[in-house]
Amino acid sequence: MPELPEVETTVRGLARFLDGEQITRVQLNRANLRRPFPDDLVQVLTGATITGLGRRAKYGLIGLDRGATMVFHLGMSGRWRIDPETADPHDHLVLETTSHRFALCDPRRFGSVDLVGTDVLEAWPQFAALGPEPLGPGLTAAHLKTAFKGKTQSIKLCLLDQRIVAGLGNIYVCEALWRAGIKPTRQAGKVTGPQLARLVPAIVDVLEASIRDGGSTLRDYAAPTGELGYFASAFDVYGRTGEACHREDGGTIRRIAQGGRSTWFCPVCQK
Repeated sequence: MPELPEVETTVRGLARFLDGEQITRVQLNRANLRRPFPDDLVQVLTGATITGLGRRAKYGLIGLDRGATMVFHLGMSGRWRIDPETADPHDHLVLETTSHRFALCDPRRFGSVDLVGTDVLEAWPQFAALGPEPLGPGLTAAHLKTAFKGKTQSIKLCLLDQRIVAGLGNIYVCEALWRAGIKPTRQAGKVTGPQLARLVPAIVDVLEASIRDGGSTLRDYAAPTGELGYFASAFDVYGRTGEACHREDGGTIRRIAQGGRSTWFCPVCQK
């Protein structure tokens, strides 16, 4: 599943060619993805001008001059293809401007597209209960201390709770906990103040590093495939079972299961 950096990279790539443009044509090639497309999607989008693009958690936002925002989620396999040379049977939504063609391709159809009033976007049910953005000012050690107070659940699972921090996924939680030197099985309520002070910048750093890696490869995104790519990072723990920790005083990376998800960590340097 595309995680926050991949969604952010996608939004930034789209913004280079969509922001300020007028949508001249909309084509729906099926009635639904994970749920039906909005009944008035074609009507609202056709002729609308894009006023800006953004992201909330793992959702992409395309603002329109008609008081609405198109909200998309890439699900498990979704991606936007820009100026594709050939049609793909999984291009379920196609937007055209005077200069470019944008196809939302989703083979597994776990993604979604919604229209939400721009002035009530934060009250939309999918957004209303979300915690602060990890790259925004709302994510602080004080916020985490309050959110974790009295919690016996592991720090790893609490960080995956979108009500505590919006948009964090399994990969980057594992990586951030390693950077902060925190054992993923530690009870959230017992994480110390100094550990939380290290955790917040660790979350920001790992996300920003991944976004930078992704963004740099968009220079030639209009390659023959015409696709926005998703990019592998040089992970410190994720997927490195049995390999040596990158810290000199570290041990061997272990994999355990938590809440039905895999967790990778160093049992020596993460306390």
